[in-house]
Amino acid sequence: MATQRRIILGIDPGLANTGWGVVAQDGSRLSCVAYGCVSTTAERDLSARLLKIHEQIGAVVDRFKPSCVGIETVWFGQNITAAFGTGQARGSALVACAKGGLCVGEFTPRQIKLAVVGTGTAEKEQVQYMVRQLLSLDRAPQPDHAADALAAAICYTTHEGYAQAEARFNERVEAALDRAGERSSGRERIAAGAR
Repeated sequence: MATQRRIILGIDPGLANTGWGVVAQDGSRLSCVAYGCVSTTAERDLSARLLKIHEQIGAVVDRFKPSCVGIETVWFGQNITAAFGTGQARGSALVACAKGGLCVGEFTPRQIKLAVVGTGTAEKEQVQYMVRQLLSLDRAPQPDHAADALAAAICYTTHEGYAQAEARFNERVEAALDRAGERSSGRERIAAGAR
């Protein structure tokens, strides 16, 4: 079995603070390459803030040459207005990753916590502690947005196999439905079965 070596970028998107972390994977061994945070202030125009996120994440991609990225999905919670800003920041970062040709893995906060800590309801301090342990760091990465980004990169290593298997399964189902000439009726049956 060949040892997998690659560089993985992790992103914790946010309009005020977008954390990023770069992890090197050599087989099952993970190590921290670099991390940081792109910060923007509310005094700047939205377009300028998004441009800064795009340019700085693009610079990280150019410098470290990752082959893939794990990025946190937007969680609405109670503050929908903040979620829109986070979504815009996330989109800006994803465009930078797309320009770099990165494979993208999108993960919920719960999936990231589960992959790193072992429980999807972990507290922020628990995530920071486990990122420190898993990457053999002297101290927890600061700011916490960078620690969350490193956690997203770690999550990519644990969820990638599942995502690939799910994609292959979906492709095979589509191909089988195409061969049977039942694409639309097959989807209706699948949807009805899910109810």
